[in-house]
Amino acid sequence: MKFMITAFFFLMSAAQAKTFVYCSEGSPSAFNPQITTDGTSHNAAGLTIYNRLVEFKLGTTEIVPALAESWKISKDKKTYTFKLRKGVKFHTTKYFSPTREFNADDVLFSINRQLLKDHPYHMVGGGSYEYFTGMEMDKIIKAVAKVDDYSVKITLTEADAPFLANMAMSFMSVLSKEYADMLAKENRKDEIDQYPIGTGPFVFQKYQKDTLIRYERNENYFEGAPKIEKLVFSITPDASVRYQKLKTGECHLIIEPSPNDIEAMKASETISVMEAPGFNVGYLAMNVTKKPFQNIWVRKAINHALNKDAYIQAIYQGHAVKAVNPMPPTIWGYNKKIKGYDYNPELAKKYLKKAGLAKGFETEMWTLPVTRPYNPNGKKMGEMMQADLAAVGIKVKLVTFDWPTYLSKSKVGDHSMIQMGWTGDNGDPDNFLNVLLGCSGVQSGSNYSRWCNKEFNRNIKIAKSNPDIKKRTAYYLNAQEIFNKEVPWVPIAHSIVFRAMNSNVSGYVMDPLGGDIFKTVDIK
Repeated sequence: MKFMITAFFFLMSAAQAKTFVYCSEGSPSAFNPQITTDGTSHNAAGLTIYNRLVEFKLGTTEIVPALAESWKISKDKKTYTFKLRKGVKFHTTKYFSPTREFNADDVLFSINRQLLKDHPYHMVGGGSYEYFTGMEMDKIIKAVAKVDDYSVKITLTEADAPFLANMAMSFMSVLSKEYADMLAKENRKDEIDQYPIGTGPFVFQKYQKDTLIRYERNENYFEGAPKIEKLVFSITPDASVRYQKLKTGECHLIIEPSPNDIEAMKASETISVMEAPGFNVGYLAMNVTKKPFQNIWVRKAINHALNKDAYIQAIYQGHAVKAVNPMPPTIWGYNKKIKGYDYNPELAKKYLKKAGLAKGFETEMWTLPVTRPYNPNGKKMGEMMQADLAAVGIKVKLVTFDWPTYLSKSKVGDHSMIQMGWTGDNGDPDNFLNVLLGCSGVQSGSNYSRWCNKEFNRNIKIAKSNPDIKKRTAYYLNAQEIFNKEVPWVPIAHSIVFRAMNSNVSGYVMDPLGGDIFKTVDIK
C-alpha cells in the first residue's frame, strides 16, 4: 500500500508542477542535430530544442511552414526562396542571452557550417556532417544567399526531388549565429554542440550523462508555449526497467517497450499503449571492404544461413514483418516482386564452398547496445545469429560498445558485420536507398556495408533528379533488384512501433518518422 501511495503522490506532484518524465533508451551523442544521426539524439535535440525552415506536420510526412512562413520554387526547380517568419526568439539560458530575434544570418550560418569547408565552424567537432553529406546536400546546394533579413535564396546545382523533404529533417535545424559568434570570441566553439541554443518548444537546462536531461518550456515559442512546464528525459537503457518505472509512476511515457510486455501493458487500466506500422528496417550489414565479405557467395551464404522467422518470433514477439528489401513496404517505390533469400543452411554451405571456404571462417559481429524500434534486443539476436552461422561453419565472436562509441567506430568501418537499422526521416525512398547504400554514404559513414555499386548508384541518382514519381519509382525498383543480387546486407525485419504511457497523458501523437514530440503533450 505504501508503494502505491508513493507512486500516486509522485504523479500528483508532477501533474501540479506540469513536469513530464520521458523514459528514453540511451544517451545522446551530442545536442546538435547537424552532427548526429541516431534517434536518441534526434529526440533529445532536434525535436525539442530546434526548428527548421520547414517541418513535417505532426503525425504525418506532410511538409508545412516553420521558421519559413512560405517559399517559392523556380520553374527549373533549382532555386528556392524562403520568406522567414518574423518575431521568433532564440532561447535565453544561464549561458546565453540573445540580443536579437531569428533572421537570415542564422540560416546562412547553419547551412554554411556544413556546406563550406572554410567556414569558421566547419571543423568544430571534427568536421563530419553525416546526414548532410549522406543526403548529398554538399553536392546539391550550390549557394545560400541572404536576400534581406527575412528572405533567403538557396540555389541548387540540379533539380532534386527530395530537397524540400530533406530540409525538414533535423540536420537542417537552425542555430543561433549570435551565440556562435560569442563562443568564437571567447574561444569556446566546441560548446555549441553540447550547450544548445535554439528556437524550439523546450529550452535546454542540464544534462547528467547517462542519467537525465532537463528542459523547461519555451514561453516565447512561436507556435505557443507547450502545456507542460518542465520536461525530463530519464535515461533508462533497459526496457524492463522502463516498464517498471512506468508502472510505479516514475515515468509518464516510455520509448520502445519490450515486446514481451506489450500484452500486459494493454491489459492494465493505468497504462495506454499506442502502436503504428514501422517505417523502419533492421538489418545485418557486412563490410564489403573486409575479407571475406568482398565475395558475393559469402554474402549470399549468410543471407541463407539466418533464420529471420525465428528472430521475429523470439525477439519481436511476432510484432514485425520479415524484411526482403532495404526499405519498408509502407513506403512508395517498394519492389513487391522481389522474394529475397529463404532460410536454407544447406544452400548456405554450398555457397561457402563456392567461395572457397568449405570449412567456414572466423569473424566478428557487433551487436546493438541499445533498444531500437528495428531491433528490441541486439544481444539476444546476436546470440541467435551466432548459433545459425555456427551451424554452417562460420564462427562468430560477438562484440559491443556503448552507443556513442558503437556509432563512431562503425562510421569509419572498424566492423566486419554489424547490427544496424533505420527509421525513415522524410517519407522518401531516397532516405533509405541513397543514405544507407549510396556511394556518398560510404564517405559520410551512413553506409555501414561500405558498398558502392555504380549501377545501383546511377539508378538512385537519376531518381533523385526526376520530379515525376512514376519515373522515380521505376529507378527505385531497379535499385532494389541490384541490391537483392549483390546483398551487402541481410535485411531482417520491419517492426511495429509501440509507445506506452500513463493513462493521464493526453496530446501525444505518434510520429510516423519515429520521433517523440512533446510540444502538444499534457498531463490531466
